[in-house]
Amino acid sequence: MFGSTSRATCPREWDGRATGIAAGYLADVLLGDPRRGHPVAGFGDGAARLEELTYADSRGAGVLHTGLLLGGLALLGVAVGRDDRAWVTAVATYIALGGTSLNRVGGRMSALLQASDIDGARGLLPSLCGRDPAALDASGLTRATVESLAENTSDAQVAPLFWAAIGGVPGVLVYRGANTLDAMIGNRSPRYARFGWAAARFDDLLNYVPARLTAVLVAACAPVVGGSPVAALRAWRRDAARHPSPNAGVVEAAFAGALGVRLGGPTQYAHQLEIRPTLGDGRIPEVADLARAVRLSRAVQAAAAVSAVLLGRSVLRAAFRSGRRSSLRR
Repeated sequence: MFGSTSRATCPREWDGRATGIAAGYLADVLLGDPRRGHPVAGFGDGAARLEELTYADSRGAGVLHTGLLLGGLALLGVAVGRDDRAWVTAVATYIALGGTSLNRVGGRMSALLQASDIDGARGLLPSLCGRDPAALDASGLTRATVESLAENTSDAQVAPLFWAAIGGVPGVLVYRGANTLDAMIGNRSPRYARFGWAAARFDDLLNYVPARLTAVLVAACAPVVGGSPVAALRAWRRDAARHPSPNAGVVEAAFAGALGVRLGGPTQYAHQLEIRPTLGDGRIPEVADLARAVRLSRAVQAAAAVSAVLLGRSVLRAAFRSGRRSSLRR
């Protein structure tokens, strides 16, 4: 009975997950983030309300806070996504993706800096990262944008697609929740140094493989912007380990090598100044490089979507075959 039921349904589940991932990606390409009522914003509001009850200046409180929120998302994902129905996977994937909106902001930043509208560019920067825009001139805004495009190509697009392929609806929902919590409480400010520890470390764990997949795809897509795959891989191997983040350094170094620019240096956040290591050995990025960075990000996102569709089918096929072997042994 198990074998015949699985043979009938499992191929449909392969197609459901793969089709859902593809549909979610295309929805993001066509629509970008919802302007109102984004579920991720709703999750953030709920997390902020829960923080009023769970906050304490300790790692234990942060573990409880993070566990409650991500455990709830996991249960929701299992409840609605257990059969890998295409439309459910598509909705969950679309909700989790942010690549198109990322590229649109990068394009707007390029246009503002080309028009020498520094005030406008400073006002837009918080849409990309948490750096202090008042401390940045045109060159600093350009570097911040390239680095943010690199990091968020992984965080907002490649990683959600990867976890949708590996874990279906529960996987992509938990990933997006973890990444949102890291953005909210994972910084090293005095309030969150301990409370945000669990969220930050769990986000690092979930992004470990996707960041390296992103770097591989950046190298593969480097010719799209006239770059060298070898230079991207060389910068990754040589420079990434010196970055304070185990994942951001990987993708930023790969982007730097692919674009032929040099990233890193003094980085001013609201709560502290960080001296980041040099990534890449090219020239200082110029405003014209922003359009190239957006094109590279877009190419990597498309390649990641194709990879996720193929990976999703492979994961379910392997699980199906393993289940059949176990059933036959019994």
